[in-house]
Amino acid sequence: MDFYYMPGGSGSRVVIMTAKALGVELNKKLLNTMKGEQLTPEFIKINPQHTIPTLVDNGFAIWESRAIATYLVEKYGKDDSLYPKDPQKRAVINQRLYFDLSTLYDSFAKYYYPYFHTGKPGDAEALKKVETSFEFLNTFLEGQTYVAGSQLTVADIAIVATVSTFDIVEFDLTKYPNVARWYANAKKVTPGWDENWEGLQQLKKIIEEMTFNMDLYYLPYPGPSRAVLMTAKAVGVELNKKLLNYKLGENLTPEFLKINPQHTIPTLVDDGFAIWESRAILIYLAEKYGKDDSLYPKDPQKQALINQRLYFDMNTLHEAKAALFRTGNCGDGAAWTKLQNAFELLNTFLEGQAYVAGSQLTIADISILATISTFELVDIDLKKYPNVARWYANAKKVTPGWEENLEGLLSRKQLFEEIKPEFKKNF
Repeated sequence: MDFYYMPGGSGSRVVIMTAKALGVELNKKLLNTMKGEQLTPEFIKINPQHTIPTLVDNGFAIWESRAIATYLVEKYGKDDSLYPKDPQKRAVINQRLYFDLSTLYDSFAKYYYPYFHTGKPGDAEALKKVETSFEFLNTFLEGQTYVAGSQLTVADIAIVATVSTFDIVEFDLTKYPNVARWYANAKKVTPGWDENWEGLQQLKKIIEEMTFNMDLYYLPYPGPSRAVLMTAKAVGVELNKKLLNYKLGENLTPEFLKINPQHTIPTLVDDGFAIWESRAILIYLAEKYGKDDSLYPKDPQKQALINQRLYFDMNTLHEAKAALFRTGNCGDGAAWTKLQNAFELLNTFLEGQAYVAGSQLTIADISILATISTFELVDIDLKKYPNVARWYANAKKVTPGWEENLEGLLSRKQLFEEIKPEFKKNF
């Protein structure tokens, strides 16, 4: 009897505990789904859904852990105690098994899986589903020692595999006293519990290794920092934000110089890998963490156009803006000419275009949006540049993280009150 599994998987642990309860020996075959081993032609021939766990019993292949568990009981059980033949008792067990799959474990997946990928759990609605699921389970267990009757069944085994998964992420069971009481007993009476817990420790280690350790050294108001924040939002990455005030020389400490010898912000440190210059960071985040390549396509021509716009932003648009803001010399005619020329070029790029580098939002839009939005500080009117104005109005609606971008900007707005009249007049 071959059993394809991963020890940390909840479904795999259900089958292992059920086999232990029946005294059935499994020929365990590790299948690492993270390496795509379930997609080999040999395994797809066994299970076209290419899922684990999968059991092959003398040529008969079956998958989905709860189906495997009930199959094992019916074929190898010395009696029917784990899955009684009585239709009413069996119906309750089946209801609990479906509840486990579609409600309890599904709530775990919706709330915790995002954390494993981004370092941030699901939203408040997903957490509410977790809590509601446990409230249901708590109700089922009112006055009950087991989840589906007066004795241990495959329903207890399946649900203990799920609840123990919540245990390793430190979900608080004390709010659900019936569940807590049942769980304490289930750990004692369920055959194979020790192997279940061992598998969970392996899963916990994987989770810890997947947990993001991504530091962003930044200030909230500069455009480059805001571009990184918006891109991180777009790819679903959680940043550990570390304020670094260069006016106080915090970027010149020996510790920071070791990370970035240019001592500039923003600087990103992703699990020991340090990178700076905001546009390089944007590309890195999109390439490493983007769910697809829409923000920075792999197509060489599309990528080249985005790169051109990023260099335009840095060397022309941002530089012209920075020269005026940095010196505060609103009477500098040459500086005004450079800024106006930059806007005219951007207006040309956007002729007949919804986005600055193609037909969809890319990191070029995010970078240029961070630059253009800086002019919110002086309330400029973009009507001289209608394509820019149209693009900007849309970009504010569709760019993830816009609100945080605006919040960072407005924290500095009063510092620009003095130059605002002169700025608006010249622009």
